[in-house]
Amino acid sequence: MMRAPDFWKTGGPLAALLSPLGALYGLSVRLKAGWARPFVADMPVICVGNLTAGGSGKTPIAIALAHALRARGFHPFFLTRGHGGRERGPALAYRAHSAAQMGDEALLLARTAQTVVARDRAAGARLARAKGATALVMDDGHQNFTLHKTLSLVVVDAETGFGNGRGIPAGPLREPVAQGLARADAVILVGDGSPGLHGYAGPVLRAHLHTQPNDFSGKPIFAFAGIGRPEKFIASLEESGAELMGSCFFPDHHPYEDGEIEQLRRIAGAALLVTTEKDFVRMTPEQRQGIKTLKVAAVFDDPAALAALLDRIPARAA
Repeated sequence: MMRAPDFWKTGGPLAALLSPLGALYGLSVRLKAGWARPFVADMPVICVGNLTAGGSGKTPIAIALAHALRARGFHPFFLTRGHGGRERGPALAYRAHSAAQMGDEALLLARTAQTVVARDRAAGARLARAKGATALVMDDGHQNFTLHKTLSLVVVDAETGFGNGRGIPAGPLREPVAQGLARADAVILVGDGSPGLHGYAGPVLRAHLHTQPNDFSGKPIFAFAGIGRPEKFIASLEESGAELMGSCFFPDHHPYEDGEIEQLRRIAGAALLVTTEKDFVRMTPEQRQGIKTLKVAAVFDDPAALAALLDRIPARAA
């Protein structure tokens, strides 16, 4: 996946020229929703989706929800399409798998809970149930209508919002904002900012990404990443007290070659190479040698609001 073009943020002549295609893209989602006959799993399904292409913080939010469900007595599984991987599934993702096979997000999720990769979400739900799942957390899938959702949560990057407000390829939107939010049981704003929610009147929760304990303070760091919003990664590194000596960014889901890693080592020199957990799982064990990760976790500002939202889920049967 290439980096998002600048006009996705600012608009302009090219965005206007492409806007009819964006409108068709949004219409296709509406039609799919109307034609869908979703499979109903015999367990709660919590979908963590978004309305834009690129990083909004879905995966950290999905991980936080899995922890919350586990605290309520559920045995949660993740269900993901496995973007960037060749596996069609349904199949369980393990940490020993490669990102080329399962996708980087699946491997990252598998560090927290058992994870099913499936292009066919209904088949993935059946496999998870057979393996002992009592709840499913879908990482992405707000525009997928093949599986009935108990809760549909839309994650929004509070700083960037919805970009120029146009649909792909004219802008970052997977569908019109009002259309997508009409299916949302709650909106989760990640970070600081107040994007317009187009009249949405449902629950709005706020969460922030917090860096986990690290020893980067005062140390020279060279950062690299291939994620949707690398500037958030840089901001988190600076907040940790690291002395940023330089950075290098790649397209989202970028598969690293040995030569690229060696070149990064030469450029970094004596500085410590640091990347994201999502990038780290895309590397081979040999490539990871000497590379550190900045770990982040999503923390809800109002835990009581999250609890009230999860109270909508039927209690797990004994």
